[in-house]
Amino acid sequence: MAAVTPLLATKGVSRSFGGLQAVQDVDFTLQAGETRALIGPNGAGKTTFVSLVCGRIAASAGRVFFDGQDISRLPAHKRVRAGIAYTFQITSIFSNLTVFDNVALAVQRHLLGARDGRLSRDTLREQSQEALALVGLSAQAASRAGHLAYGHQRLLEVAMGLALKPRLLILDEPTQGLSDGEIENFIALVRKIGQTATVLLIEHNMDVVMALAERITVMNEGRILAEGAPEAIRADEAVQRAYLGA
Repeated sequence: MAAVTPLLATKGVSRSFGGLQAVQDVDFTLQAGETRALIGPNGAGKTTFVSLVCGRIAASAGRVFFDGQDISRLPAHKRVRAGIAYTFQITSIFSNLTVFDNVALAVQRHLLGARDGRLSRDTLREQSQEALALVGLSAQAASRAGHLAYGHQRLLEVAMGLALKPRLLILDEPTQGLSDGEIENFIALVRKIGQTATVLLIEHNMDVVMALAERITVMNEGRILAEGAPEAIRADEAVQRAYLGA
């Protein structure tokens, strides 16, 4: 039987900043439909690695493949068009626009890229409302985004990512600033997203990680320390020393 081509793969990806080796020779694969968690201590290289995947940062060495295609030289906006969406560790919403308009901009970006410039106003509205409903922000659609509570701003950013109709959604510390009740709703949301998209989740909340991840990749000092099912990662002595036992 032929091997299944992973949705995402990196081969020897590295990135240095001056004398600091932030990511070192990382080989990584993610299968379509999977929900994967990427964990590790602060400074492990997690956000730098996903920035290399998304094209926000150029790799010093190595290659990135998406659905079997080498995207190493593609700029970030073309990787978005290919189906990769990334929500930032720090919110990147347009504070002075309404919640609806933030999502509508993402929908417009997707539709214009997919339809050669033809854009239906009804489709724009429907898809924006759909993304807001999915994250539970329909009632705040007319509010100015900058007036939302921080946790709701994070959810708005997820809605903007979903509006791009991604094949791969990368979430960087999405539960930061959320209340316990909001975290429970977020877990349910990611499970729903996982029915139609592949999810790569950077998260420090281990309860969230264990609830969502089918597999976990652990980074430390810019390298992959361990990979495996949640139970195996929890029992891994090297992971405990580097991260879980801290």
